[in-house]
Amino acid sequence: MKRVFLFLLTLALPLASGFGQSADTTVQSSRPRVVYLIDVDGVINPISAEYIIRNIAYAEEQNAECLIIRLDTPGGLLESTKDIVKHMLSANVPIVVYVSPSGAGAVSAGVFITLAAHIAAMDEGTNIGAAHPVNIQGQADTSGVMEEKVTNWASAYIRSIAEKRGRNAEWAEQAVRKSISVTEKEAVKKHVVDLVAPSLDSLLNAIDGREVKLASGTKVLHTRGATVVERPMTVRDRILYKISHPTVAYILLMLGIYGIFFELSNPGAILPGVVGVIFLILAFFALQTLSVNYAGLLLILFAILLFILEVKITSYGILTIGGIVSMVIGSLMLFNNYEVPALRISLSVVLAVTLTTAAFFIFALGMALKAKLRKPTTGKEGLIGEIGVALTRIAPGSEGQVKVHGEIWTAWSDQSIRKGQKVRVVEVQGLSVKVEPVS
Repeated sequence: MKRVFLFLLTLALPLASGFGQSADTTVQSSRPRVVYLIDVDGVINPISAEYIIRNIAYAEEQNAECLIIRLDTPGGLLESTKDIVKHMLSANVPIVVYVSPSGAGAVSAGVFITLAAHIAAMDEGTNIGAAHPVNIQGQADTSGVMEEKVTNWASAYIRSIAEKRGRNAEWAEQAVRKSISVTEKEAVKKHVVDLVAPSLDSLLNAIDGREVKLASGTKVLHTRGATVVERPMTVRDRILYKISHPTVAYILLMLGIYGIFFELSNPGAILPGVVGVIFLILAFFALQTLSVNYAGLLLILFAILLFILEVKITSYGILTIGGIVSMVIGSLMLFNNYEVPALRISLSVVLAVTLTTAAFFIFALGMALKAKLRKPTTGKEGLIGEIGVALTRIAPGSEGQVKVHGEIWTAWSDQSIRKGQKVRVVEVQGLSVKVEPVS
């Protein structure tokens, strides 16, 4: 009986094991498959970097099938790009970069991010390339030495990314050194990206069953029919992202300075000062996320100082002209990323702000000069030249009374004036006026 029992137990153990594995497989297959989708449309800066990194961590926590980054960017800051790439390369969730929609592009920083993905895909009518770095520290370089160093570093960096993901490292290096770009079909042919997908559904079907290497091991994607959950930017992210644009940051800076200026010019107004401080704080937040040239910022502040001095000191326009010149030069110098249109201030905005500022101060200066040259209408000075009437006879060397502006004054004159005759005030001494007859 013992032998029979042992024989039956030997047969039952594999069956029980197989049943357990089958049940586990059934539970795993019944678990809902979720794909998270985020949109990065615009400049790569600390706000967009935080948004991407936060969603990578969330997708890992939720054990998602993958995280899809729908990308359309003209480039961005190199430091922010490095943060994104670092988290992508060490991610424990498959990351798919999808350059979309049609007409979109992965330019400059977008090339680094696309190559760092586990799977890189492009929509029809898109492009990728032109990854030449602008700068790394936000400092101007006139010798070209720093630019060469940054280019060499970026070339080695992007080459290492491409090699890690098994993509065309030669093309990646040329994208940095020669700023070359390719279309989606050429990118697939040159093994820069993995596939072309005309829609999100076709992308999910195309990558289904692919095996990707994660930091913790390999994973087979099961994306066909998976639930796509979009995770858009929060209201906070959208607000901070918008004000981090160079043009918006510049406008906030100028409005903040104007608010403080109006408060100092009209103490007690309160509203301009409060609004100005709020705008300045937002502007300083935006500036610390951008590559700022502090010489340009100092020129703008110097221009405002000249405008304030013009109100206090009469320079007949010299300070105003100096302020206008300083503001234009400072505005154009404010940001270092000249080669990336999305990271520099629009020239039309600079001219509009400068001309508006100049027009205001010229108007204010003109009104101040006009008021200074205008004949006084109050006080002793306001009486000189005014016409009145003699209430008594005034003989030379004697005093009489005249009525001017409805007031009765003691008057004297070097000429004989009869009662009721019109007189003109020519001098004021204390409470007496000197008059002359009006013929």
